[in-house]
Amino acid sequence: MRVIAGKLRRRTLEAPAGLGTRPTSDRLRETLFNVLAPRIEGARFLDLYAGSGAVGIEAVSRGAASVVLVERAEPALRVLRTNLEKLGLRGDVRVEAASVGAFLRRVRPEKSARCFDVVFLDPPYEAADEYATMLGLLGGASAGLLAAGAVVIAEHRRKEMLEDAYGSLGRTRVLEQGEAALSFYKTAVSS
Repeated sequence: MRVIAGKLRRRTLEAPAGLGTRPTSDRLRETLFNVLAPRIEGARFLDLYAGSGAVGIEAVSRGAASVVLVERAEPALRVLRTNLEKLGLRGDVRVEAASVGAFLRRVRPEKSARCFDVVFLDPPYEAADEYATMLGLLGGASAGLLAAGAVVIAEHRRKEMLEDAYGSLGRTRVLEQGEAALSFYKTAVSS
């Protein structure tokens, strides 16, 4: 694995051993960030189920103002922290060692200045219920974490389509590549 573009371009990244963490492929990350290019500079980026941190690190490399990486698995956390240390990423990147559900339920915009412009979530493919639960939180009780015009992207198996809407989140686009797909969601505009 490597950082694809930006100030950290071509730097290598470690990945957790075994099959417990499935890193987003270089090719799929490149597709994702080609779509996000107009909105990544200065963005506040939230990477849920961060694993090795590759997606959040790519966001920093391409100009995101801040990144929060949420991961609870200890092997992935060790690799994530190693990657951040190796790349010299400190202040603009914060690691939250917690479950995604606990993080989303705990962090409230009124208690924090954190409203996110881009949210990426990539739960283990086998944890299909995590998609509905976390997208439901982001489109419901935790919607206050999303800045105006925020985009939420879920990586999932191509064969397992997600719902068109989760609370205030409505799907705007699906990109398929190999066995993976990216579903893009935005909050509904209230009148």
